[in-house]
Amino acid sequence: MTFKEDVNQLLEDALKERPSLFLIDLKIDDSFKINIVLDGDNGVSLQDCIDVSRAIDGNLDSEKYDFSIEVASAGVSSPLSLVRQYKKNIGRNLKVKTTTSQEIEALLSAADDDGITLEWKAREPKKIGKGKETVEKSVNLPYSEIKEATVIVLF
Repeated sequence: MTFKEDVNQLLEDALKERPSLFLIDLKIDDSFKINIVLDGDNGVSLQDCIDVSRAIDGNLDSEKYDFSIEVASAGVSSPLSLVRQYKKNIGRNLKVKTTTSQEIEALLSAADDDGITLEWKAREPKKIGKGKETVEKSVNLPYSEIKEATVIVLF
């Protein structure tokens, strides 16, 4: 097996032992630097990163390969990339950029294997008379129409 295949197998085994964790990104460069980004249904703890790192580091042949490993959690400002991440963030506010260059800041009210549902309130001119009224809006977006989506963190 090649170095990359070894790392992939060890990572797969480590994640099987921790079913709430899932892989966001794995990069292995030519100098054997391993970068792993994880997310979890209940977040990712420092201990989760340590455990995954040790599961890989302890089972690779350091005599054969001079490698380094970095395991991190997906940052709060990282764009969502997997359906599982959208499902985990139901009930949170998202900033979504669509493929048509539209930007929507709204509550993620639903997510399934096909797309997401966003809901928000907007002030629009009244249909009859002067002034504005608050209207509830909702849009269903298939994943293919989402260019980028990030969670809005409120303090």
